[in-house]
Amino acid sequence: MLSLKKISATGLTYRHFARYRQILTVLFKYGFETILGPFQIEKYLESCFQLISKKRRDLVSTYTPAERIRMALEELGPTFIKLGQVISMRPDFISIDLIGELSKLQDTVPSCQFPEIRKVIEAEFGQPIADIFETVDETPIASASIGQVHKARLIDGREAAIKIQRPGVDRLVAVDLGIIYHLASLMEKNIEEITFIRPTTIVEEFARTISKELDYKVEAGHMERFAENFKDEPAIRIPAVYREATTRRVLTMEFISGIKVSEIEQLDRAGIDKKSVTHKGAEVVLRQIFEHGFFHADPHAGNIFILPENVIAFLDFGMVGRVDQQSRENFVDLIDTVIHQNAQGATRQLLKITLWDKKPDARQLEKDVEDFISRHLYNSLKDLNLHDLVRDLIYLMTRHRLRISPDIFLMMKSLATIEGIARQLDPEFDMIARATPFVQQVKMAKLTPHRIAEDLFAFSGELVSFLKHFPSDMLEISRLIREQKLFLNLDEKSIRRIELNRNKTANRIAIAIITAALLICSAITAAAKVPPLIHGISLPGLSGLVIGAFLGLWLLMAVITRGRL
Repeated sequence: MLSLKKISATGLTYRHFARYRQILTVLFKYGFETILGPFQIEKYLESCFQLISKKRRDLVSTYTPAERIRMALEELGPTFIKLGQVISMRPDFISIDLIGELSKLQDTVPSCQFPEIRKVIEAEFGQPIADIFETVDETPIASASIGQVHKARLIDGREAAIKIQRPGVDRLVAVDLGIIYHLASLMEKNIEEITFIRPTTIVEEFARTISKELDYKVEAGHMERFAENFKDEPAIRIPAVYREATTRRVLTMEFISGIKVSEIEQLDRAGIDKKSVTHKGAEVVLRQIFEHGFFHADPHAGNIFILPENVIAFLDFGMVGRVDQQSRENFVDLIDTVIHQNAQGATRQLLKITLWDKKPDARQLEKDVEDFISRHLYNSLKDLNLHDLVRDLIYLMTRHRLRISPDIFLMMKSLATIEGIARQLDPEFDMIARATPFVQQVKMAKLTPHRIAEDLFAFSGELVSFLKHFPSDMLEISRLIREQKLFLNLDEKSIRRIELNRNKTANRIAIAIITAALLICSAITAAAKVPPLIHGISLPGLSGLVIGAFLGLWLLMAVITRGRL
């Protein structure tokens, strides 16, 4: 049971009461009354709750919590479906099981009537639809929560697919975002267990994401960038964007007809070379990630069509991922250390690609990484399953409270998805073998003269900047010290450790001084031949030298073995 601070329901702002009521009713329907209870709002919705109470009991007893979350998001519509997709890219605070369930979110809804779609098109272009398109098929070929797609023909005769935003969806998203942000603020302030994940920050990130998806010009730019990246690849097809018929709410592109990559029997009947398609498709995805750092983040079977002559067409570029050069190199180093079963190196690389509030126990993390490697690399790399590997790696990071960036997670997920599709086409496909040249290419790129010169130049610039700002930074620190605004926070355990180290150091310094004094006195005694003498050598002097030599050797060994006094 969550420990919550008591909140009064009168503190809620019901600017859009009807939508609030709908959202809260759906949450109750799917058995999430623990969320509603603390806000004391059930009394406002009592009549609705009574109507759905029986269905609620059936849902709670039949489905798992993860399934009910997915079903609730689907029922709540476009904003919440997209929210589920964004959350599924955040393995740092939701379970891998919930990630798997959210990946099943169905973004399909009944289509809008064509007269409504016509109004959107004409409002966007400010002219009759007949002035833009020769014909538009009134029956959509695809229908999703934000938009739907119709086949059409432009005035100049080119066949096109038009993606039109549903009427009123932008207003609904704006209302939902306000409600979600309000609820997130309440949870962040009042639910202590989830404060650390900063729900309002996630909602702000989500708002930026969905605002891009609502602007079809952004997706058009993604398509043009992909087309440019693969313009010299005749086996790859990206639909051309018809900019003259594209606006923020209408995206017009080349119409492409093909066979979905998952329809194996149709591919066989069409004489498609599945092995060739598999290898070429995997190579394209690997190039997107390791060469361009700009990749299709949702490469499921419905977004990949196979055309005659084994041509591969990628569709739907609303969701893309970006990884910079340093992130790619760190990821490659992680792959390399895992494949070579270097647990210590893999631990270092894992810490490089993740963030944390408190640094994890390095020894325990390394032990878990070693166990992770032994589970997945006990047999040949050909049999390695990337989906299972990614899942267990996420489990490991979650256990140690490590956060991975959404883009790197999307990259890992895309690789695992493509491997799954590839093995449907070719059960013998080896993703690791296919990726090895790209991994080696990234590693070798760091050693080229041009790259070394770039790194040295960047380092020189950072060094100059450091030297330039160092005096002013020191003056600022001095000012803070004088004004007693600079504090050093140490807990009791840290203080005891410092005190213990100080005592050890003081003891060894004292022994070193005593040893030096003993050696000097013994040398003087031996030179003065203070009796008793053995074979003309002073026994007290010899004894002192032996003891001093022993103490000096002990101190030297302590320094060598521990690296400090």
